[in-house]
Amino acid sequence: MVNPVHLKTLLEVIRSGSFAAAALHLGYTASAVSQQMSALERETGTTLFERSARAAVPTEAAVVMSRHAAKVLTDMDALLAAAARAEAGTEHELRLGIFPSLATFALPRLVGSPGWRDVGINLKVFVAEPGQTTQGLRAGGELDVALVFQVGQGGLAWPATVTRQWLGDDNFRVVLPEQWGIRPGSRVSAEQLSDMPWIMHHPGTPDALVIERLFASCSLHPRVAAYCDDFNASLEMAAAGMGAALVPELAMRGSSRGVVVLDVPEIRLARSIFALLINDRQLPRTRVFLDRLAEVLQEISISPGAADA
Repeated sequence: MVNPVHLKTLLEVIRSGSFAAAALHLGYTASAVSQQMSALERETGTTLFERSARAAVPTEAAVVMSRHAAKVLTDMDALLAAAARAEAGTEHELRLGIFPSLATFALPRLVGSPGWRDVGINLKVFVAEPGQTTQGLRAGGELDVALVFQVGQGGLAWPATVTRQWLGDDNFRVVLPEQWGIRPGSRVSAEQLSDMPWIMHHPGTPDALVIERLFASCSLHPRVAAYCDDFNASLEMAAAGMGAALVPELAMRGSSRGVVVLDVPEIRLARSIFALLINDRQLPRTRVFLDRLAEVLQEISISPGAADA
């Protein structure tokens, strides 16, 4: 019998283009992804990847299977939703930790959708930064699920009793004051931005370290005009002409008036959005809720194929 977990992993490998990228999004090691794909090949009796020392290239059979896998997993989600509705008539309380921009622009869209009541969840929401919400997952904590983001590979830890589920990637964009006169869509290099004032994260924070390494890799040594970890404040300061900023797309959904948003090829960065779930509290309703939230993230154009940090 085919393991649905292996089908989900296959979809992510095809979508992201490699075992390593799929492992990053799904919370596995690249070796674990490879082992799952080998198991799927044994389960189906089909060669899914042509392996070499440098890469594993999906076969035509893998591409065809991924199309069918998407339908199978969708049908399974529908069964889970039916199971959730068939559970006890009262709503299940889900204690949810969530970071501010996701709480502002994604969660209300889901809760306000026509099918929300069918999920059968009564949310108790705690809005805080990832470092705080992960603490709520520890033994005796007040949370069942934490929705967090991670920039790069470090800076965030969670208990061993927790499972990580990738929900989407949120691309960072370079934001410039409109009054600087640079037109939207202009081709601008990192070198051209090096002498301009910048609004940066406070030194020493995990995000700041990743951004500093990224800037250094393209020889961008910013002249810092302000230190700020609040993206709304960074946007307002950029609109006022104080400096350029690196801001994720999700945080820009509120307003981008007064700024020009650019895609600078040398400055490619994304924060991955994950759900952290306590292993013994993963009810069908919770899985349905997370699947619905992932759909909302796709609808509001958080790129599913963002570059890896």
